[in-house]
Amino acid sequence: MEKRRLGFWEIWNMSFGFFGIQMGFALQNANASRILQTFGADVHELSWFWIIAPLMGLIVQPIIGHYSDNTWGRFGRRKPFFLAGALLASVGLILMPQADIFIALLPALWVGAGMLMIMDASFNIAMEPFRALVGDNLRNDQATLGFSVQTALIGFGAVIGSWLPYALHNWFGVPNESTDGSVPQHLIYSFVVGAVCLVASILVTVLTTKEYSPEELARFSDEKASADALAAEHATDPEPVKEARLMDIFDDFRKMPSTMRQLSWVQFFSWFGLFGMWVFTTPAIAHHIYGLPVDDVKSATYQAAGDWVGILFGIYNGVSAIFAFALPMIAKKIGRKKTHAISLVIGGIGLLSMYIMPDENWLILSMVCIGVAWASILAMPYAILAGAISPKKMGVYMGIFNFFIVIPQIINALIGGPLVKYLYNDNAIFALVTSGVSFLIAAALVAKVKDVEA
Repeated sequence: MEKRRLGFWEIWNMSFGFFGIQMGFALQNANASRILQTFGADVHELSWFWIIAPLMGLIVQPIIGHYSDNTWGRFGRRKPFFLAGALLASVGLILMPQADIFIALLPALWVGAGMLMIMDASFNIAMEPFRALVGDNLRNDQATLGFSVQTALIGFGAVIGSWLPYALHNWFGVPNESTDGSVPQHLIYSFVVGAVCLVASILVTVLTTKEYSPEELARFSDEKASADALAAEHATDPEPVKEARLMDIFDDFRKMPSTMRQLSWVQFFSWFGLFGMWVFTTPAIAHHIYGLPVDDVKSATYQAAGDWVGILFGIYNGVSAIFAFALPMIAKKIGRKKTHAISLVIGGIGLLSMYIMPDENWLILSMVCIGVAWASILAMPYAILAGAISPKKMGVYMGIFNFFIVIPQIINALIGGPLVKYLYNDNAIFALVTSGVSFLIAAALVAKVKDVEA
């Protein structure tokens, strides 16, 4: 018994929730640093607040992956998890930029950081089951297409989320200045719109996508099926769903495939670089390109710089959405490994080039390069991994694979602030240069990865 070949629009609907997840994630990525600075954080403290994001991924994703592998209810296997995650994330999106309304109880900076934690935990609750759902429902020869469609939707959602603040201020006249330590109105409205779109897009996937039952998954016997699945095939009855045990995660970690171990180093340096870019781009551009003092975080010019960073982030996500459709063809021609390595080199050059660009408009070229790398980072490692792991362990291994995304971010969060403060003298542009070097190291390490092509 083989998995049914899905049509393009079935794959699209199955992945559509990623549009809303990434719209909310993009709003956070482009604006969390300036929101925290508005509430009183210094530039070298930003990475410490951002450590919340990878910590939530480290804790939440493997647990959610494990239980979604071993849980089945009337609403399915994966869908209840990402629906719950979307609802919780929407609460965080609405409340984070309005943290100052709780100032009678706690400092706004603390409340803002708490809402950031809720958002990150919730994004992780929603994100991991979505990736596992693609592995569950797609044949191996459709894996690259499936993850590329996800990447495209991630790009479309991120473009809209990143551009919302700029559009609300410049097209609709919503004020963008910070007054009395409050977040500008255009940011508050953007986060509310993001919350609504997040829930709506998740509902599209929930209402249009059918999941395979545990019995159906146990019968799949294609060439990539695990020994457990093959054993179930010869059993009198399909293997029942086991009781979920949290300690099984550690056993799965010990038995992870060699391809997954090799990819871990590529992921480490890729996501170390991405974290530095997300945290420090706004202060870097405001200081290095716009010429503002390091401590200027509330002026109209600083808000304009932050809005422009949103435009830039939208550009790299837009490029990734377009390039994602070319990835399957490129990978088929030159292989997934070469595709990923070349993309990372292009992204590294883009990050390094930000230091020498003469004005903010030239940064668009840098972002085009970064978008190529981002598309590949979101698709190629998962396509390679999906062909190397058991269908029955798809959820838990996708969750464990997230270790190699969050650990480098945690390390960057711990050392990034001190580097900016003591080595770079609060000049955040050098954090972006460091990210570029990290991308180039990741590209070199792709050569060590063993890819079992579909």
